[in-house]
Amino acid sequence: MNKGTIFIASAIMDAWGGSEELWSETVPFLRQSGYHVTVCKHYIDRDHPKIARHIREGIEFLPTSPPQPFVVRACRKIIGKTIQLLRIDLHKGKPGFALSYDALTFKKYLREYRPKLVLISQGVNFDGLGYAHACLELDIPYVIVSHKAVDFYWPPNHYRSAMRTVLLEAARCYFVSNHNKQLTEEQFGVRLPNAEVIFNPVKPTEYIPYPNGNGSIHLCCIGRLFAIEKGQDMLIRVLSQQKWKDRSVKVSIIGTGPDEDVLKEMATLLESSNVSFRGHVDNVYEMWSHSHALVMPSRTEGLPLVIVEAMMAGRPVITTDVGGNKELLKEGETGFISYAHDESLDATLERAWANRTRWKDMGKRAAETIRETIPPSPERIFADKLLSFIRS
Repeated sequence: MNKGTIFIASAIMDAWGGSEELWSETVPFLRQSGYHVTVCKHYIDRDHPKIARHIREGIEFLPTSPPQPFVVRACRKIIGKTIQLLRIDLHKGKPGFALSYDALTFKKYLREYRPKLVLISQGVNFDGLGYAHACLELDIPYVIVSHKAVDFYWPPNHYRSAMRTVLLEAARCYFVSNHNKQLTEEQFGVRLPNAEVIFNPVKPTEYIPYPNGNGSIHLCCIGRLFAIEKGQDMLIRVLSQQKWKDRSVKVSIIGTGPDEDVLKEMATLLESSNVSFRGHVDNVYEMWSHSHALVMPSRTEGLPLVIVEAMMAGRPVITTDVGGNKELLKEGETGFISYAHDESLDATLERAWANRTRWKDMGKRAAETIRETIPPSPERIFADKLLSFIRS
């Protein structure tokens, strides 16, 4: 029996992002409860494996930015700026919420489908609030999940008041770490009584036997090659020092992304022979069976799944005090925590190096800790929470 439609609005502009794993894994439970699920995204790559799988399962996808001729796009841009100026004038210098073209398209879908509930999935803590505002205007219940908040990326002043209203009027505002929740409240200058911290789904990883280093230490650095957020440039710069080149330590940078070429060129320029680039790796077991620890020099995070996966595999984590990293790790017991700048990262790597004989035991403790922290099925828990907000 079809009980109605649940909308999912993803604010991710790329074909797919890590923050979409939560809604993706939650969808089957929503459908099992009798709801049709429609996903709205800026761009829909129907050949992407995750999207193709959902389409085969009967999930509907609607683009919020369908391709338009150049003349139409140019006119929309001009009209959009005019509307924004008019709204500022109409509010006597207090701007309203000028919806983007994506949000206006989404609002059209809302009128057509009248969903029972809308889940807005944000990469950053305010990049999807235009979708939420459209729900508010049409009196459609909505929840917001934010996968990251950044201390150097704040909401625009002229939309801040309207965005704050959207957050306060949500049925629930979910965050993946306490850090992200607190920073969001500070950025908007208000406590969110409807806020709650949740966990992302994670593929269970068995403890993977600790490798015999034979005198060599192998670290892996996993993540999108996007330096401004993931900080691989800091790691390369630190490891280019002669003291690190003289030690038996090798670092494999795993992943792809827009900064792949520049990071490789940087490593070559600084003669960082102890750093190698592995690209995308499918075989997680093979990767961890050769790696003694995870090193993650991020400048910003929500609560990265790679840390959870490393801990489950039984590996200590060397990372920075950003996002929810410190909420999972304990300094000197399950990992080593740095600040996000070169000098601190260098000092933290030194501290880890000095304690390298303890890494195996630290990894075992990490594996125990993370299994005590993460529930078996966060996606099922999240689905139950969403269904509780559907109006009868």
